[in-house]
Amino acid sequence: MTTIESAPVFLAAQNATDVRIELRSGGIPMLLDGDADAATNSETQALIRSVSRPDLRIVMAVSECAYRIVARRSAGISRLSDLRGKKIGTPLNTSAQYYLVKALLRGGVAETDVTVVGMPVPDMAAAIARRDVDAVSGWEPGAHDAIAALGSDAIVMQEPGLYRELFDLNTTTAVLNDPARRRALVNAVRAMVTASTQVRVQPASVWPLVSSRINVPQAAISDVWTHFRFNGWLPGDMLDVLVNEEQWVARTQKRAPRSRAQLQVLIDDSVLRDAGK
Repeated sequence: MTTIESAPVFLAAQNATDVRIELRSGGIPMLLDGDADAATNSETQALIRSVSRPDLRIVMAVSECAYRIVARRSAGISRLSDLRGKKIGTPLNTSAQYYLVKALLRGGVAETDVTVVGMPVPDMAAAIARRDVDAVSGWEPGAHDAIAALGSDAIVMQEPGLYRELFDLNTTTAVLNDPARRRALVNAVRAMVTASTQVRVQPASVWPLVSSRINVPQAAISDVWTHFRFNGWLPGDMLDVLVNEEQWVARTQKRAPRSRAQLQVLIDDSVLRDAGK
């Protein structure tokens, strides 16, 4: 209920005719507590949560988002390698922190060479403007707001092809194995895929709805829209993304990484197939 990535979910909930989609604020934890039949979150959260809950399943990528790092020029930063020794704000144990780590490595900087300061994305713009941190890494509109707060002092670093968040729809095997709940989920997914087409083809028509849901100005949504994709599918490289990211997640959880075969089980394409997509 707080992300631009959720645009197809918002639209499906508004327009669906063969299923009632009740939206609640929360992600995978709500699903695992039994308070929801499905939940959106980044692939990072699915990897983190599925260790203790192997019944978790990814059934669709609702959207994709390319992340950006925003830094202060006045801190002597003009490229990724300049982040060495700097303070960087990001929400901990999230896709934003994972992107930061990957970007640092591309710049020849180890994660231990920077000071990571945990903070929510909505706090990043004020923190970098106050000079509490030298750079921030987060999803939109966090990067957009940080750029606006810094003005000409902003330097934006985005590494094409390095990483894009997969904002997924997740469920559990209990839902998938319950005929009535599965049928409702299939209908909801069908509505989300249909909504994705409108989101892609007529994006401006969806911005007022998204703005009202997440309390972000339409102008900001328009400004960052090019960083998103709304395909309503399971991308062909989903498993590769999970395998690569699992290495970092395992280190943060101080455990051995799971195998490719173990991670393959987390992806279930049967709902999309049943939805005729």
